[in-house]
Amino acid sequence: MIIEHKIVIADVKLVADFQRYILYWRKRFTEQPVTDFCSVIRINSTAPFEEQDNYFLLCDVLPEDRVLREELQKQRLKEILEQQQQERNDNNFHGICMFCNEEFLGNRSVLLNHMAREHAFNIGLPDNIVNCNEFLCILQKKLDNLQCLYCEKTFRDKNTLKDHMRKKQHRRINPKNREYDRFYVINYLELGKSWEEVQLEDDRELLDHQEDDWSDWEEHPVSAVCLFCEKQAETIEKLCVHMEDAHEFDLLKIKSELGLNFYQQVKLVNFIRRQIHQCKCYGCHEKFKSKADLRTHMEETKHTSLLPEREIWDQPQYYFPTYENDTLLCTLSDSESDLTAQEQNGNIAIISEDTSKLHALKQNSILNQLLPHECLKN
Repeated sequence: MIIEHKIVIADVKLVADFQRYILYWRKRFTEQPVTDFCSVIRINSTAPFEEQDNYFLLCDVLPEDRVLREELQKQRLKEILEQQQQERNDNNFHGICMFCNEEFLGNRSVLLNHMAREHAFNIGLPDNIVNCNEFLCILQKKLDNLQCLYCEKTFRDKNTLKDHMRKKQHRRINPKNREYDRFYVINYLELGKSWEEVQLEDDRELLDHQEDDWSDWEEHPVSAVCLFCEKQAETIEKLCVHMEDAHEFDLLKIKSELGLNFYQQVKLVNFIRRQIHQCKCYGCHEKFKSKADLRTHMEETKHTSLLPEREIWDQPQYYFPTYENDTLLCTLSDSESDLTAQEQNGNIAIISEDTSKLHALKQNSILNQLLPHECLKN
């Protein structure tokens, strides 16, 4: 169009549906002269008249062009939202994890949540993504080509790539790669604005309205995940009902019978999470090839409710979560009765030793007495 017809379309990348845009203006140019719609740009204006060229600029300064672009954008957004809704409700999704090759059937959120929880690979909330299958295929192709998803460097083999992504914390996509923009609904919301521009506007609004009334704030519920399967629930009550019905594991009853305070609940949850992650039954210590096999075994043998002795799981190492951002830990009960339970169990607050004088600490530390005592005990 530029070479043959000297017509320049401004911001062509921002036209949501280029084919319909061209067809519209093709029809209009047959009805009226091009100069009625386009700005005329004369080049070589100092040259003789016969050597001068006129180019025609079609842009959204023209109200008709602006309206057309906005209508095409609205139509594209409608189509994208319909596609997103279809994917959200689709329970026939089939996908394979890019990191452990585990197969998933059902809803796409199961696979995305698995990769976020098990492999710390988060491409965003499932509800914010559209054309998920195509997105995952592109990412898988990059990994198959031994390319890091974040820095996009290529490596000689799969193990080197895996170590690089783990050590450099590159288990995420490159936010500057515009190839991914079309898979996020936010990029379709406003004409000519990317997700970065929308975010900057949101940040400026927050700064401008810091003293506004927050009474209408609505907190979006965050789902907690079952200890034994991929089931999610917005409250611990619903999740406990599910675990009791589906797995015969009554967390509230265990808490009551064992008199667990908040921190002991945290350690118990983290202990179970770790055992399930390692595909190991905590009731009989048998190890399995997959979580599905482990779940079948535990349900058939009723080992979900067969907890080991308290000293096995009530260990300081289980203060640390198995999964990053484990929402279940945030929903555990933290009542005033926990303090009473702690006092009844005889727990003593631990006060750290003064580390300002390291030499004196080495000489007088109680740890010097602990090692010989343990050796004699053993």
